[in-house]
Parts: sequence; C-alpha cells; structure tokens
Amino acid sequence: MSEHFDELETRKPEARERELMARLPRQIARARSQSSYYAETLAGVDPDAVTSRAALAKLPVVRKHQLLELQKRTPPFGGLNATPVAGLAHVFSSPGPIADPEGRGDDWWRWGRALHAAGIRAGDLVHNTFSYHFTPAGFMVDGGARRLGCPVFPAGVGQTEMQVQAIETFRPAAYVGTPSFLKIILEKADELKADVSSLRTAVVSGEALFPVQKQFFAGRGLAAFQVYASADLGLIAYETDAREGMVLDEELIIEIVRPGTGDPVADGEVGEVVITSFNPDYPLIRFGTGDLSAILPGGSACGRTNGRIRGWLGRADQTTKVKGMFVHPEQVEAVRKRHPGIARVRLVVSNPDGNDLMTLYCECDGSAPLVKEIAESVRDITKLRGEVQFVAPGSLANDGKVIEDARKYD
Repeated sequence: MSEHFDELETRKPEARERELMARLPRQIARARSQSSYYAETLAGVDPDAVTSRAALAKLPVVRKHQLLELQKRTPPFGGLNATPVAGLAHVFSSPGPIADPEGRGDDWWRWGRALHAAGIRAGDLVHNTFSYHFTPAGFMVDGGARRLGCPVFPAGVGQTEMQVQAIETFRPAAYVGTPSFLKIILEKADELKADVSSLRTAVVSGEALFPVQKQFFAGRGLAAFQVYASADLGLIAYETDAREGMVLDEELIIEIVRPGTGDPVADGEVGEVVITSFNPDYPLIRFGTGDLSAILPGGSACGRTNGRIRGWLGRADQTTKVKGMFVHPEQVEAVRKRHPGIARVRLVVSNPDGNDLMTLYCECDGSAPLVKEIAESVRDITKLRGEVQFVAPGSLANDGKVIEDARKYD
C-alpha cells in the first residue's frame, strides 16, 4: 500500500470542501426522511439550501448528554437512526447507558485510515485490547484492521499475564488499546522475562497519552500514535508520523463552537467539537461531542491536506452548581450576547470565605456597557448575584472554559 490510505487524503482542500458541501443536502434530506428525531427538529429546513458552513451553523446542535433522555423517550437510539434495528449488524450499550448502532459493510467505523497512518500494513497481526463486549471499541479496530488485510488477535481487556503470553506466542506487529494498559503489559513482560519485542507500533485511544508514556514506549522501540474516536461517530481524527496535531477523517464536517452554543469560533480558539457525519445509518447532524479542541493552522508535513485539530483538550460541559442552583455555559453566553461590547467572558466560581462567589470576567474593547448593567443581566439570567470585572482583550486563557470552578474542596 502507498504512504496514504487513498487519494481523498491528498486532494486539494478547496476540492474537499466543495465535495463535502455538495453531499450535505442529501445527508440532511435523508436524516429528515428516515429519522424521527430529525423529521421533527429539521422540519422547517430546506435541505437544498444547506450548502455552506454558514448555513449548517444555523441548524440546531444535538449534544451527547441529551442522548440519554432522548433514548429513554424513543428507544433504542432516540430516533436519530435512519436504519432500523433489523438492518444493523450490531447494537451496543456504552456507559450512560447510551445505545450505539453499527451498520453493515466494511470498516463501518472508518478505523482503517487511522491504522494505515500509523504504519500498519496488510499481513501485520494486530493485538486488539479494546473490549468486544457491550461497547463498540473492539469492533471499530477489528473492522479497520480487516479493511487493511490484517489478521486480528481479539485480546479484549484484562488478564495481563495471558496478554503477555499471547504477544510472545503470536508475535503481533501492532498493539491497539489504551496507553495505560500497554504500559501495564510491558511491565508485566519485564517481570516475566517474556519477549514482546515483535511490537513496533501502538495505536492508542480512550484516554490521554502523556509525554512520560510516549518516552517509555519509545524506549522499547514502540512508536505510539493517538486516535480520537467516539462510540457515536467512529473515527474523528488521527495522528500521523508528522506528529503535528491530529488529521481529521475524510467523512466528517467538523466545527469548533463556543461551549453551550452552536456558534463557531475562529480557527485556533478552543471550543466544543461539533461533528456532522455522512454515515447513512446514523446521520448525526451537528452532533456536539462534549469534547474541547481547536483547529490548527496550515497543512501537515505528512502530505495529508485535511484540517487538523490539537487533539482532546478536556470536556465542554462545564455546568456548575452555585448556592444550590445549576449555572450553565449557555447562560453565561446569553449574558455576553446581551451586551455587544463584550468580546469573550469567563465565569469564575470561588469561595474565599466559605461562601460561593461568582465573578464574570469580560474582555472589552472600550465600548463596554456599565458594570451594573452586566451584573443585572447575570442576576436576570442565572437568578444569582455575581460580580463583574473588565479585563484587556486577549487576556483570558484560550482553553475553551466558559465556567471555571475555583472552589477548594479539601
């Protein structure tokens, strides 16, 4: 196989954007006609008019935390699926519990692209330690490996000593699973004096990969590549040998929006990852993952021309309880929108004397409204009193936080 998975990875960015936007109306039309949820929420939308990111940004966001309630009301998938259960290959239950479908067809989760970028090639044995039970992670990897022509050892989770024995016996070229479990396996191999040197590649997901882990793996001759995926969407982005952020999958439209809203932010600004998928079975339109990330500027040195993100930077759902009442990012954003002179905001909750204190920090351009007016908006929208402080433009941290809980809990 070539250096790249297919020609889609190296097409001109403007061609990619043009082709994605041309496909968008058909996907929205399918979602409206085949999904009861989208039939209701997109009832007033003309699919043929949604041919740009600006038009897409006007559609409502459905967030991951809403799925639990939607699925209770309309089991099993909240009405978001376009293919009925009888037409699926598998159904899963992820923590929540949240139901996830898998349709029929090769590499339905699109993991082959990520495995290929990590250097895995046809014939390489893949030691897959993701679970095949309840959740879809094991099947995601399995489908991608088979797409590449790779045999798979379905190791699953746990049983560390047996994992080591299997690696020593079958000599896999690649490990797939969490980075923490790989470290446990390698340390157990040391303890048992077992030879696991056949492993040359590690594709890790499901948790953060820390620099100390990278160094540990590199010391064993293992190149580790991160993958960003979810049980709702499959592959979202993946690391390449350029080691510069994570390249986006070709079958998605990504937006980075201000947490608590559906409003896209400027490239480089941290916000919530919102995805529109072209999956025919589960056509998620503006699906808010709840994850934080940011778009990286420029192209990748690996030759892939798709956009890149910084990777997983935390969670966007910053809902905080203050004096017994929940304060949501949407409410903080509503305050900002009420006063045009405010560029960015950050609500900090502290308890300096044991009592909860809210302080709204506002980046202002010199034409800001009075502190009193903003404080009144805070009280009107959140039903709580809060202090207001002005700060210089650009001084608030670019970390996607709208609400910061700075209280001491110990």
